Amino acid sequence: MYPALNKTAIAQRAKRILIGLSLLGLAGQAAAQTQVDDAWVRATVAGQQATGAFMTLTASDDSKLLSVESPVAKIVQIHQSSMHNDVMSMRPADFVALPAGKAVALDPHGYHVMLIDLVAQVKEGDKVPLTLVVENAKGEKESIKVEAQARALNMPDHSKMQH
Repeated sequence: MYPALNKTAIAQRAKRILIGLSLLGLAGQAAAQTQVDDAWVRATVAGQQATGAFMTLTASDDSKLLSVESPVAKIVQIHQSSMHNDVMSMRPADFVALPAGKAVALDPHGYHVMLIDLVAQVKEGDKVPLTLVVENAKGEKESIKVEAQARALNMPDHSKMQH
């Protein structure tokens, strides 16, 4: 049999349960290891088959961005742009290193995400869903869902770069 509880005892027990649940919630937030800021995708024109996604990533522990997925493209790859002898080139990258506590920019001039074989035009203002897979130094993987806003900017056309 359970002892009879008065209203004060019930309130105290409920308060302890709520505090415990709050602490569990904080532990869940602490487990989220990578922060994504300013995620955006370059809007496309009709018939354009590829575009880029850009953002800033900050990992709490040494980690690496392994892959990105999106339903807007048949192929999604991490790429790295570089300039050599005044020629811009772009190549797929296996991953992007994310040093602990250091913001890493994915931008048109360095690492970025390529969305290739688009299933539809990406129009200015669209919300483009992306799922990032990040792995920390312990081998633990984190899946991060992001909605990147499509922006119309005059950026270099990736189709004119050497691959």
